[in-house]
Amino acid sequence: MSYYFNKTVDTSFDQAIARVTEELAKEGFGILTEINVQGTLKKKLDVDFRKYHILGACNPSFAYRALQTEAHIGTMLPCNVIVQEYEDGRVEVAAVDPLASMQAIDNTELVEIATKIRNKLQQVIDRL
Repeated sequence: MSYYFNKTVDTSFDQAIARVTEELAKEGFGILTEINVQGTLKKKLDVDFRKYHILGACNPSFAYRALQTEAHIGTMLPCNVIVQEYEDGRVEVAAVDPLASMQAIDNTELVEIATKIRNKLQQVIDRL
């Protein structure tokens, strides 16, 4: 099982971020964090890296249910979605597969929640 699903999009990097944010909102997700990996690596290590953002997406209803189900699930929240631009100009959007990341947890109720979140994230990627 892959730990993510992805899609190459025919837009600019900035347009991809805007579009994925819009599509996540349609599925009830907000962006809690946005990490500019390129800027951070330049500032901290003085290295050049491709455009790469990590969006920390959260669907509050599902997060609340998961937190009620599993006390330490916060170590796996929020759901990360990345937008990256390769040297050849291709822009890719990828989302974590919550089922893959939660395999080690033996909790059937959490599997049900993760399945619903997975389906929502997959729909976001498919619509891009």
